[in-house]
Amino acid sequence: MKSNPNKYICIEGNIGAGKTTLCQLMSLDFPCKIILEQFTENPFLEYFYKDPKRYALTVELFFLTERQKQIQQEASNLDLFNDFIISDYTILKSLLFARANLEPDEYKLFFKVYQALTQGLPKPDLIVYIHREIKHVQNNISKRGRLFENEITDTYLNKIQDSYFDFFKNQTVIPIVVIDIANQDFTQNQNLFNELTSVLFTKYTPGLHHIKILN
Repeated sequence: MKSNPNKYICIEGNIGAGKTTLCQLMSLDFPCKIILEQFTENPFLEYFYKDPKRYALTVELFFLTERQKQIQQEASNLDLFNDFIISDYTILKSLLFARANLEPDEYKLFFKVYQALTQGLPKPDLIVYIHREIKHVQNNISKRGRLFENEITDTYLNKIQDSYFDFFKNQTVIPIVVIDIANQDFTQNQNLFNELTSVLFTKYTPGLHHIKILN
C-alpha cells in the first residue's frame, strides 16, 4: 500500500453530509489516525437550535475552544502505526459557522478569540468538502434521529453552505476539493468509496478544485 502524501486531511461538508461516516470507513481500510468532533458534548447546542440569537455566541465559543484543544492534542504528531490523520472537521469550521450565526459585533469579538486560539495549530494538507443538495442533507439528518436537530431548517442549511462556498472562493493557501456526490451513498457503493479514496490519496495544488462523481 502506497503512503498517503496528505498527512493531515480534514473532511468538511454541511450538517448531515457524511463527514464522520467517511472518516470511520477510512480508518477501517487504511492505517490512519481518526479525529472526530465531540459535538454532543456541547451543552448549549440544543438551546441554540431553539433560540439561535440568544445562544449563538455561547455555542460557537464552546465549539471553538473544544476544537482547538482537540486539534492541538491529537493532530500534531503521527505515531509509527499510522500513515496519516483524517478528521471530520477543520478549525476553519468555527470561523465559517460563526460568520453564519453571529451578529456583526459578536463576530468581531469571536474573531479576536479565534485568532488568539488558533495560532500555531497544524494546517491540513487537504480539505475535502462533501457536497450534497439540501434535501438530501435533510434526509440524512432525519435518519440520525437526534431530536434537537429537528429544529434545523433548509434556510439554515443553505446559510451554512453559502458560508463555506464564500470562503472557498478566496482560499489560495490550502488545497480544497469540493466533491459533488449528489444523493449517492458511499456506505453502499464501493465504486463511489473507491473514488473518494483516490481523491484523499492525491496531492493537489493550493486553491479550489471541483469534482463530480457519478457511479
